[in-house]
Amino acid sequence: MSKQRKHFKGKIQMHASLAKILGKSVQWGLRTFFRKSGASLPGKLAIKVDPDILKFLAKDYEIIVVTGTNGKTLTTALTVNILRQQFDHILTNPTGSNMIQGIVSTFLEAKPSKTEKNFAVLEIDEASLSKVMKYIQPKLFVFTNIFRDQMDRYGEIYTTYQMLLDGTAQAPEAIVLCNGDSPIFHSTTMKNPQKYYGFDHLPDVEQLAHYNTEGVLCPNCQHILHYRMITYANLGNYYCPNCEFHRPKLDIRLSKLKKVTPVFSEFVVDEEEYRIEAGGMYNVYNALAAIAVAKHYQIDSKKIRKGLNIEKKVFGRQESILIDGKCINIILVKNPVGLNQVIDMLGLIASPFTLATLLNANYADGIDTSWIWDGNYEKLTKMSLSKVIAAGGRHQEMYRRLLVAGIQKENLIKAEHGFDQLLKEIKSAPTNKIYVLATYTAMLDLRKNFASAGFLKGGF
Repeated sequence: MSKQRKHFKGKIQMHASLAKILGKSVQWGLRTFFRKSGASLPGKLAIKVDPDILKFLAKDYEIIVVTGTNGKTLTTALTVNILRQQFDHILTNPTGSNMIQGIVSTFLEAKPSKTEKNFAVLEIDEASLSKVMKYIQPKLFVFTNIFRDQMDRYGEIYTTYQMLLDGTAQAPEAIVLCNGDSPIFHSTTMKNPQKYYGFDHLPDVEQLAHYNTEGVLCPNCQHILHYRMITYANLGNYYCPNCEFHRPKLDIRLSKLKKVTPVFSEFVVDEEEYRIEAGGMYNVYNALAAIAVAKHYQIDSKKIRKGLNIEKKVFGRQESILIDGKCINIILVKNPVGLNQVIDMLGLIASPFTLATLLNANYADGIDTSWIWDGNYEKLTKMSLSKVIAAGGRHQEMYRRLLVAGIQKENLIKAEHGFDQLLKEIKSAPTNKIYVLATYTAMLDLRKNFASAGFLKGGF
């Protein structure tokens, strides 16, 4: 190697080292003096010093990327917990800080092993995937689903899918584990090898998706897709009656859905029984994706079962907090499909409960709130609701939507004065079970206020 090249390489490493020291120092300061997680600021500052810092930090890891519209955070958490049953060194971004600065912050706090394999299981935002891929080379991608979400950021579902294709094309040898029940993931030939997971638990019944469902046109001939089985939205065993387009053969099959409740689900995959401590069919898909990763790494079913049994609820995903004897269950909602799945899950609750709905319209939520009008809030009128609270920065819009849905005015409260009023309404709720549906920044604000009030341990 010439002296000039050695000098150039040494200069690059010096920049990376300085960036790493700065990022780690800021991380330590935030946690020590401000009790903050430092989920993105340290990474942001490190990138300022060295734009290529991620390439330097990630070089010793086998990387698994989880991306898609819904389910990234729980799928990532389940995957990590399963892998930890067999491997010792697993890095992840648990708070859902999934853009490039958050990814860098995650690697800044890592202590990689020099003798054993290091894994990094990363949740990555769809729009950020192509940017992050300039610096990392994953061995495996997991695609959860694509639904209409934050139109101002992602556009239509085909635009979002192109973002994923652009990202994976930068690592063409990496395997992509796709949700085989989603037609969009079989609509374009990819450079990468693909495997598919999905549901195969019901006998064939000829049917069409609901008329207000996107993504149900055949990519070959634009005919409306038919289904032999639908789980929800546009997911299921689809086929085109006008050409040969159909769902691909599933590599990982859910063959039996034994029980789905508001708090757990039981199901069978490849003749093995599993249970997840989270309610709703949408969370079964997340578990199935994590199982598909485990199968890829040849992890046995006993370890998978243990890995699926996460004791601590994932950040803002059916996370429970006790306040004065009342159980508050926080659930993130951010688009119509996810919201409707949560509403269907609430419909499984037999006893009376209180509901709070928190709507924000910050950049991370999507500034367009019209999506709430595609949510099936009308189903709430059939449930045992004792009290409904509309809160958040856009509480007036939420209040209006709930009134239109048919919630009786005498049961509907508008929390106009922020967290203090919301907390007061929660404490005075007539039921011990309270479900809070919150958009992303509303969920962060709520957890921050709960932590400051002493109801949530471990910071925010």
